[in-house]
Formats: sequence, C-alpha cells, structure tokens
Amino acid sequence: MCQVTQTVLKLDAEATQGLKHGINFKKNKEGKCFIIYRNKEVIRACRNQCKHQGGFFNQDMEDMDGRTVRCSKHFWKLNVETMEYVNPPDSFTQDELEVVHCEDGGLEFVELDPPDPWTTDPRPAEELQHGEVTLTYITHACVEVKAGSKRMMFDPWLVGPAFARGWWLLHEPPSDALERLYTADLVYISHMHSDHLSYPTLKLLAERRSDLPIYVGNTERPVFWYLEKSGVKLTNINVVPFGVWQNVDEHLRFMILMDGIHPEMDTCIIVEYKGHMILNTVDCTRPNNGRLPHGVDVMLSDFAGGASGFPMTFTGGKYTESWKADFIKTERRKLLNYKAQLVKSLRPKVYSPIAGYFTEAHPSDRYIKETNKKNDPVELNRLIKLTCPDILTWTPVPGAVLDLCLALTQRDAVTEPPSGTKIFKDSWDFNLYLDELNTAVSSQIFKHKQWIEFYYKWAAFRNYNLVIRVIETDDGFQPLKDGYDYLVDFRDLSFPSARPDRAHAYIEVKNRVNVMRYVVLNGLLWDDLYIGFNNQISRDPDIYHHKFWKHFQSDLPTSPPDWDSFLKMVPDQDSSNCVLS
Repeated sequence: MCQVTQTVLKLDAEATQGLKHGINFKKNKEGKCFIIYRNKEVIRACRNQCKHQGGFFNQDMEDMDGRTVRCSKHFWKLNVETMEYVNPPDSFTQDELEVVHCEDGGLEFVELDPPDPWTTDPRPAEELQHGEVTLTYITHACVEVKAGSKRMMFDPWLVGPAFARGWWLLHEPPSDALERLYTADLVYISHMHSDHLSYPTLKLLAERRSDLPIYVGNTERPVFWYLEKSGVKLTNINVVPFGVWQNVDEHLRFMILMDGIHPEMDTCIIVEYKGHMILNTVDCTRPNNGRLPHGVDVMLSDFAGGASGFPMTFTGGKYTESWKADFIKTERRKLLNYKAQLVKSLRPKVYSPIAGYFTEAHPSDRYIKETNKKNDPVELNRLIKLTCPDILTWTPVPGAVLDLCLALTQRDAVTEPPSGTKIFKDSWDFNLYLDELNTAVSSQIFKHKQWIEFYYKWAAFRNYNLVIRVIETDDGFQPLKDGYDYLVDFRDLSFPSARPDRAHAYIEVKNRVNVMRYVVLNGLLWDDLYIGFNNQISRDPDIYHHKFWKHFQSDLPTSPPDWDSFLKMVPDQDSSNCVLS
C-alpha cells in the first residue's frame, strides 16, 4: 500500500517572519498543537504530543538555553533542537514534520499520512437481525463476539493470577466461560502481558482443544515466546501482518493494528461483520498511532489505570504516602478525561470500558490494593454521556449480553445476567498458583552464587552507567537472612562487592524471592516483578532509566538461560550465597 503525505500546519509569510528564535507553540485550524524550533535558518517541527503516553509539552522552565520542552503528564523532556528525549535518556526520538518553504515566503509542515487500511475493500452496512451480532462480557479484557454463525473470543484470562501473583480477577467469570473458550471458532490475543496471554487459562485450553485457531499480530517480540517453551502445546497459532483483513467467512473479517508507542508489543483489533465494525483498542497507549475509524458500531477500551509499579512500589525521597495519593488521583483523572475525549472524537455508536477489572487480592498485597486506586467505569461512562448523550454506554458485568441490532435502534440492547448471579470474586485459590512460584526457590541453580553472573550475562545488558543492588526478600519485603544480596555494574557487566567510586546512577531493588527466582529460572521478562508489584524500588538520582527497563521488560533473549550447561560448569561443592557485608 502506498504511503502519502499531508500538510498538517501552514504558516503564511507574516507568521513565518514572526517565528522567534527558539521554541514556538502553534495550532492549526483544527486546533491540533505543534512545536516549531527555529535557530537562525534551521527550522524543525513536530506534533505537540509526548511519545510516552501522549501528554502535551510546555516550556521547560529549568532550561536556560531554550531548547527543551517538558511533558505535563510525566515530566519527560524533549530537546527540540535534536528531537531526542533527554529525560529519560536513551529512550525515544520524536517523529518530525517535514518543513517545506513556499514561494510566497510561508511554510508548510508535512507528515507521513499512512492510509486507513480498514477502508480497503469497503463493505456497506447491511441490516442486522435480533441476535445476529452479540457481545458477551466475560471478565477483565475477555469478551465473546458472536457474528452470524461464528464466535470469537478476545484475551481469555479466566483462571489464576497475572504477573506472577500480583493481579487476580476482580469479577467471577460466568460458569460456562471455559466451555465458551473451548468451543469458540477463533481467539484474538492482543499482547503478551499475562492478563491477556494467560498461562493458566491457555494450559487448560491446550488440554481440551490444542488446535483452536489463535491470532496475534506480528509484533517485534513474539507473543508466544515463553509459552512455546513452557509445555503448553497450542498447534494453531497464526501470526498475521498489521493492517490486512483476515477473512473468517463471507461476512466476517478482522484486522489487527499495532500500537504507535509500543509497536514491539501492543496491538488492537477491528472486527467487521456485514459492514458493521467493532473496534477494541485494548491496552494500546496510542492505537494505530492515533489513526482510527470514526463512527464504528462498538468501541471497547481499557479505562482503569493502576497497571504499573510506579509509584506504588517506590520508596524514599518524595515518595511519601500523600505524594503517591495525589499522583495517583491526578493520573487517573487525566486518563479518565483522555478516554472520554477519545470516545467523543471517534463517535462510536456504543462504548464499553473493559480491560481494567483486576485486583491485588493476596493478603500480602493489602497495601497495594488500598493505595492503587483505579478509575470507575461508571464515572467514565457518565463523563461520555455529558458531552455525547447520543452514544450508548455499557458498563459490563460478567454474563451480560449486548445485542448490536437492538443497540443501533436505541432499544433495550443489554441483557443482564440472571438475578443472583455472582459478579465479584470473594476467594482465590492462592496456594495452587503460589506453589509453582515457591518451587523455584529451591532450584539447584540457586545453590551456586555463580548463577548471578551467568544470568546477567545471558540478559546481555551492558555499556550503561548504572549500578543496581538486588536484595531477595520475603512477602513483606524484609531481606532474607539466607537470601542473595548483590550488585551489578552495567557499565562493564561486573559484580562488585561495593559500589564503585566513580559517579554513577544507582537503583536498589528488593524482590520477593519466589517471584525473582521464578523469573530468573525461566528467563521471563521483569514485568512479573514490576507490574506485578512484587518489588520495592529506590533510586539515586530519582530518574527513570528507560534503556534499562525496556531491556528487562521487553528485550531479553527469547531463549531462556541454559541452566543445564550452568550446572555442569559449576563445582559441586560451591553452595555459598553472595551476601554483601
């Protein structure tokens, strides 16, 4: 498909002459915001939108040279002279606009305008019959879409925890949820986070129907990289390109799109049946880089927030309880308003908030549960109704069914589950799933202190002036008497007994021993630790090291450490721990 360009901002000769040296903030006729940097005859420009989570930039008052702007959302800083982010360093490069000098002395600012792939082979919307297209809410991000004779299921997390032991289902799935999964025609899994790619759920599926067609996007990081080595045998995994219709039958097709901020991982999906579209943006920060169809029949998205270790697991310095409470309240409000504005701009006929119904249920995570307040889907739908009363909003509960035919005619479109149906979970089988984590603690490899060097050399992160101290703890983050406590210097990937004398950044991480060793043993990403609230973090200076976290959260080798060769290499008598004095 050919890529074209579009002019997003025009300045006449007078406005061009009026550009000051340094940073200029401009809006186009549609109200879109841009940043223009002028230095003598050099002009660079970009959209006023942070690549992290879409916040707006303001002048950085700490910058005396007038080259940087600061995001109002998380205080990331962009040097607009170079279009590189300076805080955090080694992170993103801003997408630039092409600057075109016009004959009349004005300027045009042009960006690549990718085609809207869903317009390929357009199909007119046909009249639907009652019951022909239904959406049944299951739990969290899991929704069953029935379209004609086919049934499709999104992101089935139906049993067990996510992120090792940090997240548990808030809702009780319908009693027939697993049977619905086993008998579905196809499954879409948006990305590899374990509240979407659920190991306990897919393990049950593999035992009952290993050949169920599962579709994932062709992300840089293979979605099934770990499950393929975990003993879960699924034989019909289909990795499909982005922006290409996948035909299910003569009436039903779907298209997977990437996230503009995290193309290596996140995806979203458009499902179309007889010309009627269902858009599910799932967890994407900037789905399809902000280009989405307007006026779809149904839109689903996340809403809750609270899916990060920051700032709940951070300690020391400014991270007081009052600071955390204020930060969380502000961030959740921003997210709520952003989602409401997105729905307002896209104008779906029906909107429903999904992908946020989790809880930190384990007793040892009581602090996280009480601190990590999440958005209320009812409040989000109320905000949408204030500005868009014509949009039908649906706050789903497990087993509730939306009939699209009825929704399009503004009749009673939702069938609620039978009276007395259990909606919220009040018990979780903790021990069943924690036993697997606890087994890792006593693995043979941890009897040899050389595992530390072996593991971090396998991880292959180096040439970065950062030293971390890792401390193994109990569930309450108290250091274990016989646990490991060690330093890693990533400048040269060494393991000193004390912090080096040179100037360096420093992070101290206290990790629950069962989760840390399970992650190490299986070569898993550190999301189980960080997003699962299974660690406590302090840092000096208090800055985010994007390069480090990106590596351990998304760029680790796809093959796990070869612990068999490690055990053959280490001497049998070496069983001492590496504990700092």
